[in-house]
Amino acid sequence: MVPILDYLLERQISPQWRGMLSALAGEFEAQIGRDELRQLMQRVGVRFAQAHPLPACGSTADLQQALNDYWRAMDWGYVELADEAESLRIVHYCAPLPAFGETALAWTPAFLEGVYQSWFSALGAQGLSVVQTSGFGVDSALEFRLGRHPA
Repeated sequence: MVPILDYLLERQISPQWRGMLSALAGEFEAQIGRDELRQLMQRVGVRFAQAHPLPACGSTADLQQALNDYWRAMDWGYVELADEAESLRIVHYCAPLPAFGETALAWTPAFLEGVYQSWFSALGAQGLSVVQTSGFGVDSALEFRLGRHPA
């Protein structure tokens, strides 16, 4: 199944951007450290979320639907949410982050971390933070958690 997902993800990334984004990522990595790149991508994610505010949501199911309305319209995959005892589990599938190249997968997911942090804060999740809890998986999944995390 992994070759099928690889094929589909590659088809999702517009050829007009593939080479440029890879070159951009390579230059970023040559000039900026990984921690700084993660911070930069988080700020880009916050800026994106502020430009695309979510509507009010009355439930986790409503929130998932609102998130997926944005992501699917942009061909940025989809998200599944799960309420857990101490956190909200956020699994984002099929984000086109591989367009930046394999090594960039160490820092580009911070974009989604920033987006989700900004969106959830705007919806009232004050004092909670979003943290990435997995790398980009063979199933194209990235996992995040919204909750109280040690500093």
